[in-house]
Amino acid sequence: MTIVRTRTPSGEAIVILPEAEFERLRELAEDTLDMRALDVSERRLDAGEEEILSEDDLDALRRAPSPLAFWRERRGIAADTLAQLCAIEAGLLAAIERGERTAERAIYQRLAHVLDVDVEDLAPEPASA
Repeated sequence: MTIVRTRTPSGEAIVILPEAEFERLRELAEDTLDMRALDVSERRLDAGEEEILSEDDLDALRRAPSPLAFWRERRGIAADTLAQLCAIEAGLLAAIERGERTAERAIYQRLAHVLDVDVEDLAPEPASA
């Protein structure tokens, strides 16, 4: 394999290598990142900071009108109690649960905090531009 070490006109050191070798190195770097993420996830599971959903749980999540409805039910919190804890109107909470309305991110953050989930588990994906 031929590797060329050189400098740019501004003096920055660079390396030129075959594309196949570059792709191999990039894949190794991605694998390393994946392994680190797995290690972090395993540590969080062991510490009780994350939970694993069973196939039945995932089916229930898919059937739920919204992730919020699933997580509220899973946590066993009554809708009116959750609304009070998050300082939002019960009607707004109900509409969000049914998927009829969305809310400001701050509301999803309060809901996520009370339900002990990541906000990304509740908030809808932003619309693509």
